[in-house]
Amino acid sequence: MDIPELPRRLYTSGEEPEAHNSISYHTDNSKLHTALRKALTDDEFEELKESSLGVFIKFKEQGFGWASRLVHYMLSFKLDIKKKYEMWSLVGPEPLRFSLLEFENLTGLNCEYIEDLETPKCDVTPEMVSFWGMLGVHLEAGPTTDQIIAALKRCGDWSREDRKRLAYLSIFTGFIEGRKFSTATRSTLARLVMDLERFENYPWGRVAFKVLMDSLWNKEIAGCYTVDGFIQVLQVWAYTAMPELGASIGGPRADSPSPPILAYEGSRGRRSMKAAILSQVFTSIQKTAQTTYYKSSGRSSSLTTYRTTYNKSSGKSSQLDDLSDDLIKSSGKSSIWTTY
Repeated sequence: MDIPELPRRLYTSGEEPEAHNSISYHTDNSKLHTALRKALTDDEFEELKESSLGVFIKFKEQGFGWASRLVHYMLSFKLDIKKKYEMWSLVGPEPLRFSLLEFENLTGLNCEYIEDLETPKCDVTPEMVSFWGMLGVHLEAGPTTDQIIAALKRCGDWSREDRKRLAYLSIFTGFIEGRKFSTATRSTLARLVMDLERFENYPWGRVAFKVLMDSLWNKEIAGCYTVDGFIQVLQVWAYTAMPELGASIGGPRADSPSPPILAYEGSRGRRSMKAAILSQVFTSIQKTAQTTYYKSSGRSSSLTTYRTTYNKSSGKSSQLDDLSDDLIKSSGKSSIWTTY
């Protein structure tokens, strides 16, 4: 069986765009978090933190250190594949995958498949009209982050149910959509908040993943650029995909909280980040590389076994596909690099 060659890199090795400026993003809004905390009672805030979307609040409260250079270089190492919702970064000789599977394992969010994910049916009711009026948002639009902050400052006499709706919209605008603070979110999704049970059980992880990957698709990363969505997950992905790097600069938390997005303190970028990434990778390869044999022929493979990551705190495996297994199962075809 012929092993398909890896797709070409987007940027020639050694000629990747330098990280001259920090990546602009919108999912670390301290004003939003402060306003949200002040608007809710202690009980309401704790209830929000323990909800299906509470991981975003917990992440914000940990004061995660954003390392723009690390994420930038992971993007600069990308392979040119046709799958819009999958990313492979070639770090040294090892291709590392970021897909919906990794996003789900890292965040613990609901990423289940659902039809009409971004256009769910939601009838306009008098209650919705009234609530949108309280928000100060046009009925045909979704709220902006700025509008949510303004509403949080005047919601003291709202019902507990309406404050809960506002809190969920804070997470929706500030983390799931994660767009410019003055940009309207999608009304088709925001309206789901009128049915709290439906909103809580919606696959928001899948929505958040799609927002991020849509923003990254064909992104020009030379110079200044902005990424929508929860981009910090890529930094934690790098820590887990390269354990040596995560252990040395990721600031792993002693109690290893779950999900993994909460398991690192993060770190500010360093000018030598590219060298740090590559040096950690080669150190890890030297320690953990093992020969893979094709069961059918007994021939030795030159491929290094694709690294497995686990959520140790929960015992839940987040094992990624072994690259060599993917190639074997593909029977010589390059389908693993093409569209769904």
